[in-house]
Amino acid sequence: MSDSFVIDEEGTFIIGKAITTPEDESEGILNSIKDALGYWDTTLEDSGGSVEALVYSGTTMINRLLERKGNSNIGIIVNAGFEDLPRLGRALQCWIWLDYGGRLHAREHEHPKPLVPRKQIKGVRGRINFWGEELIPLYKDEVRVAIEELLEMGVDSICVCLLCSYMNPAHEKRVKRIAERLMKEKDKKIPIILSCEHNPVRGETPRLNALIIEQYAAEPSRKLLVKIAETFQEKQVPAPLRILTTYGGTISPYHKQLITTLVSGPIGGMIGCKFIAKEYGIKNLVSSDVGGTSFDVGLIMENYVPTKWESSVGKFILNIPMIGLNSIGAGTGMYVRYNKVSGRLEFGPESAGYRIGVCNEPSGVETVTMTDCSLILGYLNPDYFLGGNIPLDKKRAYKYIKEQLADPFGVDPERTARGALDLIEINMKNHLNGMIQGLGFRPENYTLISFGGAGPLHVAGYARELKFQDIMIPEWAAAFSAYGCACAEHSYRHEKSVDLLIPPDGSMNEIVSMMLNATWSELKKDIIKEFEKEDRDPSEMEFIPSVRIQYFGMFDDLEVTSTSDNLKAEDVWKLARSYDDLFDQIFRRGTKSPNLGYHITKAVATGIIPVPKPKLPDYKLSGKDPYKGANKGKRKIFWEADWHNASLWEMNLLNPGNLIDGPAVIEAPATTLLVPPGFKVFLDKHRIFHMEV
Repeated sequence: MSDSFVIDEEGTFIIGKAITTPEDESEGILNSIKDALGYWDTTLEDSGGSVEALVYSGTTMINRLLERKGNSNIGIIVNAGFEDLPRLGRALQCWIWLDYGGRLHAREHEHPKPLVPRKQIKGVRGRINFWGEELIPLYKDEVRVAIEELLEMGVDSICVCLLCSYMNPAHEKRVKRIAERLMKEKDKKIPIILSCEHNPVRGETPRLNALIIEQYAAEPSRKLLVKIAETFQEKQVPAPLRILTTYGGTISPYHKQLITTLVSGPIGGMIGCKFIAKEYGIKNLVSSDVGGTSFDVGLIMENYVPTKWESSVGKFILNIPMIGLNSIGAGTGMYVRYNKVSGRLEFGPESAGYRIGVCNEPSGVETVTMTDCSLILGYLNPDYFLGGNIPLDKKRAYKYIKEQLADPFGVDPERTARGALDLIEINMKNHLNGMIQGLGFRPENYTLISFGGAGPLHVAGYARELKFQDIMIPEWAAAFSAYGCACAEHSYRHEKSVDLLIPPDGSMNEIVSMMLNATWSELKKDIIKEFEKEDRDPSEMEFIPSVRIQYFGMFDDLEVTSTSDNLKAEDVWKLARSYDDLFDQIFRRGTKSPNLGYHITKAVATGIIPVPKPKLPDYKLSGKDPYKGANKGKRKIFWEADWHNASLWEMNLLNPGNLIDGPAVIEAPATTLLVPPGFKVFLDKHRIFHMEV
């Protein structure tokens, strides 16, 4: 679905939904905005001139990568002897994306198929070591031959990734100069992309992967993003389009690097959770996003939103900054089948996606999905899906479930459908519990927030027995990721590997402070240039310097913000103490090791220019008795092997302060909140439901 989230100057908001239009995404976006603005009796043509901020997030790039439909006509230059790096990868790359069982059993490990043919990868001799010293000069004649061969192949771009170029970029820049001279001679012009400029951080495999995927998936998507921007300009919307990034900021679609927007869709939800946690004063929060294909979980620990250094995207390991999220295939569009060999139900990995299921006959889907199961159990109103824009056929869903799932078991379709939902919700619950307990905490330490179009429908199933402090379901759960986009900063984040050591005796503190100050200054200049390209005034920018740091000898680092980008030697200890405090908050059962010293792995610089933010709605509380005008009658629902008469309610007509006892179904055009027997929900003054068992 295409979700839209529209906020007015008072902070009140509306949401809209429409079917995604993959061929021209701007069409689906405009339909979604039209749906939203209809609640305010206006249109984009009438109100677009007052828009101050416009933010987009989506999955176009990641889909292009996952479906292997990108541009593979890319030339690559690496150090001689490393031509097979894209095929070999790193050991971590072949299992990081697997679940625990898959990691345990080596038979499931798999090297992803390279995105670029081997013949388009050329090696040249020359070597720079870990400290940035030149060990072997660059063989210029080999560089010239490699570039000539790639140009003759007709490649669309050339990526250059040489060892340790993040410490000393001299060899890569020399390759670019030679390439530019050759192209001038041959009257050709293609982009030459250097890893030292694109992503100057340690790790040859993820650095090269980032370069390749930028050209394979991100760059081909630029045309689509520019089309969306131009569409809004044609509609006389003055605000420039900004794209949500993996680290939670927003950038222009004309930015030279778009790979940080690769998986921006799910990130929006985490940004929204961070905003909610701040407004409610919640220190520990679990976000759970249930969509059509996946179940995405993220943790906020002691107000800290973790950023991962290395992530697996499409089975490729990347070293781009990414807010920590973990996903499993468990969405409402997942296909559910009976396996004749094992005699069990199996899920996915395929999904009906926006086509919904067999209940949506025009879609052509012939395999039962989780949505079909929810429909025959009475949880969904077949005449109110997306406000009635897509009528669902309950009898057809019943017939397919009976034939494909129930008859092989010899059980009635309702029990089979409920059993299927139980299995997938148990999978969700185990994923939640595993993430929390893996950090040494328990669910009792956390508040759970559930969102996504299907989050309210399934939260009672996957949250029961986990005993969270609170379970929160925003009324706007269906467009919560879009809400997170509105909460995001207009920012650029640049990183650079530095590898600085802080011995226990502080003997290198002066060198550390000098190196950090110089690196932050360099990164700050780059960020200022980015804002100037967008005609933004750099004097409005808030500059935030930070570092990635770990105890010496550890594998994983944490991010700590510095109080200044002009450190003195004695200020280095402040960074170390801040890291000690953060480590203690996150890994309560871990062992701090300040006696070993500290290792600063990266210098990080973030530039932020303020943009309008949403406000939580704030209403007066009425009585606990639900507003009678919101009641829509009764409907039978199936829960725990029996039928129950559930009360029906229109979500937006309920008043803050109302308490709904289960069994009940609370409906909205874009989502459905299931309140099973033994559960109840309370609607607070910000129009967020709180579920209790």
